[in-house]
Amino acid sequence: MTTITIENAGKYDGQEVTVRGWLYNIRESGKLVFPIFRDGTGIIQGVCSLKENPEAFEALKGLTQESSVIVTGKIRAEQRAPGGYEMGVSKIQIVQRVSEATPFPIQLKEHGVDFLLDQRHLWIRTPRQASILRIRAEAVRSAREFMDGQGYTLTDAPMFTPAACEGTSTLFEVNYIDDQKAYLTQSGQLYIEATAMALGKVYTFGPTFRAEKSKTRRHLTEFWMLEPEAAYAELPDMMDLGEGLVSAMVQGVVKNKPRELETLKRDIKKLENIKPPFPRITYEEAVGVLAKNGNPAKFGDDFGGDEETIISSSFDRPVMVHHYPTAIKAFYMQPDHERPDLALSFDMLAPEGYGEIIGGSQRIHDYDLLVKRLKENNLPIESFQWYLDLRRYGSVPHAGFGLGLERTVAWICGTEHIREVIPFPRMIYRVYP
Repeated sequence: MTTITIENAGKYDGQEVTVRGWLYNIRESGKLVFPIFRDGTGIIQGVCSLKENPEAFEALKGLTQESSVIVTGKIRAEQRAPGGYEMGVSKIQIVQRVSEATPFPIQLKEHGVDFLLDQRHLWIRTPRQASILRIRAEAVRSAREFMDGQGYTLTDAPMFTPAACEGTSTLFEVNYIDDQKAYLTQSGQLYIEATAMALGKVYTFGPTFRAEKSKTRRHLTEFWMLEPEAAYAELPDMMDLGEGLVSAMVQGVVKNKPRELETLKRDIKKLENIKPPFPRITYEEAVGVLAKNGNPAKFGDDFGGDEETIISSSFDRPVMVHHYPTAIKAFYMQPDHERPDLALSFDMLAPEGYGEIIGGSQRIHDYDLLVKRLKENNLPIESFQWYLDLRRYGSVPHAGFGLGLERTVAWICGTEHIREVIPFPRMIYRVYP
């Protein structure tokens, strides 16, 4: 017997096949039962009659939610069924029956968010959450394919670092071996500046950590970032790369995960429009946009969620805001030669109120200027000697950015909160499960 996955059921119309999965739900109607099975790739409705398949009917009748099963039956087209196909069940093997004494805790009804987060290890089995995680996987696949196609080499950065790249106030400090202090990384950037000087064009893709005590729908304490870095690159090169990367991720999901987007009731037309070129405005122009909308932000202010929402609301695709004030940006960002009070930096703001998804800049490549900036930011120069070596030995203009995977996926999915787009969210007061 051919074993298939539910997502490919339509390819086996009229054939008898086997599906291995779990019982998601079941409805009984006299001498018929209508089970719904899931297998990780999708869901499919089954039908089984007492008259035609009495053994399978009796096995299904009263079967508990999330019991694991191996089901055999004929696939047939059915417009009213989820996915357009159903299975006429002829045989079922129950691998493990969930006890009625301890039923699956997430029933097919509304539950509170705290309860669902406590049950996150089970919540991810539901169709909506599973669809989000499949979209996340596709976004990662599309991103990797795009970066590899641009000639970037995947390289890895350490999770433990001896010093901060953006100040220590948002770092998790850990006790390292023999009473040494170390920090969980908030970015792989400094390290991939080194690998960029070895390999030319590189990127890292992995978890990063921020100890901000933030409770907003846009923040996690552990999240994933894709960070490219390129030698002999300047600010415009990174802006071009950023819009190409985000477009590739969005269009990859639109092309390869339409069923998941439909499950989320996402407006695909909004996503189909996400293609280069993206609009670009200066920081000072952005302040002007805010003023026109009654926001009191002035030159020198950093933008928060409210400001980002106002700025992006004028556009149907991400907008790139560039040339922020040097004073509010990280120590390693290159000042503009013509306007040293402005950094050669940019943020990409997603539409529909999802805020910053990319932050990037051209990096300082002059040794003396970098030392000056380290001192101005009260950072320990001894911890950055290896980083200064990159300016001692063959320094060149270079640039990069960081893309927050969860914020990007939250926007693509249209989720209300970022906590749904990572399998196990870590937030200010949550490290369980």
